[in-house]
Amino acid sequence: MTDYVEPLGKRILIRKDEARQKTRGGIVLPDQAEIPTITGRVVEISVQIERDSDFPVRKYDKVLFHPKNAIPVDFESDNLLYVVPIEDVVAVFRRAEAPVTKKRRQKKETDTDDEPADE
Repeated sequence: MTDYVEPLGKRILIRKDEARQKTRGGIVLPDQAEIPTITGRVVEISVQIERDSDFPVRKYDKVLFHPKNAIPVDFESDNLLYVVPIEDVVAVFRRAEAPVTKKRRQKKETDTDDEPADE
């Protein structure tokens, strides 16, 4: 039987992203000068959040969260897991779909038509 963590109430379980060891400019930081990161991946969602359409957070989403009320979970030795109240999730990262070109739009329209398109 496999053990797992199930958040209760309006909470989610997040695997925190690794702290950066290098700045954007390429400067390598010593171990003590860690840049705090507050992004991570959603590992598990409570049933209450899953049923609530006001919170568009899904499993595996990358999120930005406020760490003040995050509760660390010592469950997996190699991962940084946190139980986070949904109110502390401030953003969800989404990918924009590729823009549809005129040619692709026309193809989509002809694919959905009942009659074959005249060429």
